[in-house]
Amino acid sequence: MLDKLKKIWQVLNRPSVHYSLGFLTLGGFVAGVIFWGGFNTALEATNREAFCIGCHEMENNVYQELQSTIHFTNRSGVRATCPDCHVPHNWTDKIARKMQASKEVWGKVFGTINTREKFESKRRELAEHEWARLKANDSLECRNCHNFTYMDFTRQSPRAAQMHSTSLASGEKTCIDCHKGIAHHLPDMAGVEGF
Repeated sequence: MLDKLKKIWQVLNRPSVHYSLGFLTLGGFVAGVIFWGGFNTALEATNREAFCIGCHEMENNVYQELQSTIHFTNRSGVRATCPDCHVPHNWTDKIARKMQASKEVWGKVFGTINTREKFESKRRELAEHEWARLKANDSLECRNCHNFTYMDFTRQSPRAAQMHSTSLASGEKTCIDCHKGIAHHLPDMAGVEGF
């Protein structure tokens, strides 16, 4: 056993051309830790409300709308920020969403949504993309805070209690099916059934 350890140490201690294999391995590990730390730091920096409203032309559009909703100010002091509703908490889903969101950055860079008028002209398209994403993931971001299991249907209006219990039982609908426009104004829904 001691002979095997000595042989391994000799291989790790033997120079490649200029550096030992052990040094290269350790250096690679340290570089990987630094890269991973930098990547996660950048990921978290882009997952803050200040970043969202600064880069996505949202400060003067949907962020203003959010400020008048229960998700922004309420009696409990719990507040939802942009990433709470628009970025999944699971790491792999978060990376996928960040890649999708890079397309929104193009909107700022190339000026396709940089004014209120341009934003309003694309608002329905943007909203439909977000609704489709939430529908596909069963309103995962909503369910991070709102969970049928913890709902007290007796404290809800009769209509809400009936709809929530029906949705819970059937499993056919998800939050976004009924709660479009809950935190932001709806786009022009002319020609859409049910609006």
